[in-house]
Amino acid sequence: MTPMSATTAPVRRDAGATKAAILKAARHLLTRHPHADITLKAVAERAGVSPPLIVKYFGNKDALFARVMSFDTDADALLDAPVADLGRHMARHVVASQRERGTDPLLRIAFAPLHGDQGDILRANFRTQVTDRLAARLAGPDAGLRAELAVAALIGLGVMYGIARGPRLCESDVDTIADRYGPLVQAQLTPGD
Repeated sequence: MTPMSATTAPVRRDAGATKAAILKAARHLLTRHPHADITLKAVAERAGVSPPLIVKYFGNKDALFARVMSFDTDADALLDAPVADLGRHMARHVVASQRERGTDPLLRIAFAPLHGDQGDILRANFRTQVTDRLAARLAGPDAGLRAELAVAALIGLGVMYGIARGPRLCESDVDTIADRYGPLVQAQLTPGD
């Protein structure tokens, strides 16, 4: 091993980017493996960091996955538009998130374990932080049902884009997709006559 020269500075990481990479890696692994089978080492390898760095930023595996299983931050961005424009905004956000950051704000719910505490936590968080929060913003009858239907349409969009990788969808402009798909979502957000 050669010693560090006087002109070589230690590599400095951007803390925000590192935390985002760790969360992205943990989300990726959680969609493919049971929580109990995921190690900090596996998350670290996928994120390109050391396991001690994960501990530094998140404390331990349980604290890391508590963040991964929360939809709060994702819901903030997903619901950040007036209700009259929300359908288009949410459709655009789902596609733009996958295209620009490689993550979908909702899709990890599709991979929630069917049994066990982790699946129950993920589903409960999803309901309270996404669908119930959306329903609280909607006027008119059946707000809860309409919120769930709107979110179901967004999950379908996320599946077609991120998992099925529909070639025409993946090649289309984000705004074109939002213009075409947004009204489908908006139809559930707006009470019928």
